[in-house]
Amino acid sequence: MNYVTGSKRKLLTDIQTQGIRLAHREQDHLSRRGGAGPSDHQAIVIDGTPVMVPVHTQSVIDSPYSLEDTDHGKANLLLNGIPVVDVSFAKDPKFYKLQTQDGIPYSKIATLHSTDVLATTVLQTCIRYETRKQTCKFCAIGQSLAADRTIARKSPQQLAEVAKAAVELDGVKHMVMTTGTTASSDRGAKILCDSVLAVKAAVDLPIQVQCEPPEDLGWLQRLKNAGADALGMHLEAVSSHVRKQVMPSKASITVDEYMRAFEVAVPIFGWAQVSTYILAGLGDSRESILSVCERLTNIGVYPFVVPFVPIRGTPMEDHQPPSSEFMQSILAPLGDMLTQMNIHSSDVKAGCARCGACSSLSRYERNDAPL
Repeated sequence: MNYVTGSKRKLLTDIQTQGIRLAHREQDHLSRRGGAGPSDHQAIVIDGTPVMVPVHTQSVIDSPYSLEDTDHGKANLLLNGIPVVDVSFAKDPKFYKLQTQDGIPYSKIATLHSTDVLATTVLQTCIRYETRKQTCKFCAIGQSLAADRTIARKSPQQLAEVAKAAVELDGVKHMVMTTGTTASSDRGAKILCDSVLAVKAAVDLPIQVQCEPPEDLGWLQRLKNAGADALGMHLEAVSSHVRKQVMPSKASITVDEYMRAFEVAVPIFGWAQVSTYILAGLGDSRESILSVCERLTNIGVYPFVVPFVPIRGTPMEDHQPPSSEFMQSILAPLGDMLTQMNIHSSDVKAGCARCGACSSLSRYERNDAPL
């Protein structure tokens, strides 16, 4: 089916900012509510491209995009009732049917993101989440724990067992390990080291670890020595006034401190193997985001810019997501920056930038890329 809304990258940007309305419960397929990472999202596949799109957020009610079931096991993506393209859904992972010897379902230890990414929050608690005054106002790390969809701490042995099964049964290609921030000076890096060591001993799987910059930056080398292939240290917001407003506790680590950590990390992990998550739509201007992205790309960091998706149950659940036009005004020049600095998602060994399902950024990286 031909697109009626322009290029593929515009379509992807549209549905990632506006979301898709699900007509039937049957379409609620492998969607995620709460937790870290892409929450309140649904994984769909368009022309072979996996895309994570909002389906449970408040703003989706007004989206012009919806799904219509077809008689061949797929669905039509509709724009104002007009068919745009056929879509399919990620398959049910086989490893979800298994459980550990002590009876914990594998799905509570790690989940499938997109179509071939295994993701886990090793520690499902965070010092930033303890009070409403201090919490990152967009974060839902405690929701899935409260709803009994996960466990508070995943042991290295549990992660190794699930990762091995996910590779063997479902062909998972890489893994993301994130963590809530700990009260210790390593800020979660130590438990990530232990987890990576265990998984690497069990299965050959590229792994990205994600944490705040440790107070002792020597932990970055320890993470690499443990076997981590890529590193994510996530800014989320880039302007000091926005950071203080939406994440008052995490804002105590300044952008300049992150930059120092990035400068240490890139020689350790390699060019384009260090990334940061930036949520466009929290309040930062286009100019401030692009200014920080230029600093990042100049030192070899991949700025993974995604549209902010307000998650139900968080203090920002009614916050308006960014427009498609705002996202395009950032992603197009950022794609040029990445190309000029020889930073490409296809070269990233593991993690969010390699997956790319939460942003259409990879579609802007190369001028000769298919739209």
